[in-house]
Amino acid sequence: MNANLRTASIAAAVVFVMVGLGFASVPLYRVFCQVTGLNGTTQTGSDAPGASGGKITVSFDSNVSPKLAWNFKPEQRSDRIDIGARDMAFFTATNRADHAVTGTATFNVTPAQAGKYFTKIQCFCFTQQTLEPGETMRMPVIYYVDPKIMEDPDTRDVQEITLSYTFYPVDSGKVSG
Repeated sequence: MNANLRTASIAAAVVFVMVGLGFASVPLYRVFCQVTGLNGTTQTGSDAPGASGGKITVSFDSNVSPKLAWNFKPEQRSDRIDIGARDMAFFTATNRADHAVTGTATFNVTPAQAGKYFTKIQCFCFTQQTLEPGETMRMPVIYYVDPKIMEDPDTRDVQEITLSYTFYPVDSGKVSG
């Protein structure tokens, strides 16, 4: 094999690997964040382990993109919960537009290091929600805080966790309302 063909083959292989890594980076980053709780990424689960004797305050925050004509808020601003016990919070959204509008919510948890201990069992996030004009919808979040939060030196002094949601229009190029 001549030197030019060999160099071209190596260059093509490098390009192929780099393109593959580019496509894989988003899913790999998402998995990394879920495993480590990086940037407040929460966990998902099905069953809470049960109350551990500790308590923590969970505060709820809501935001809406200026491009989405919705009112969106938690039904209560905070809740003092038993660590390890299953709990539930409700948010309400009302469409102020004169036409049906679809939105989807993203979330984060602060402080960020507590994200890996905040486990959602059921959530409306990343699911498209369509509201008719004037319609109000109640949306539950079922969650628990893992008792391991009390053993981690980075989180054992955390007294409050904030769960924050932001709703965006599904077609973000169009202003609704």
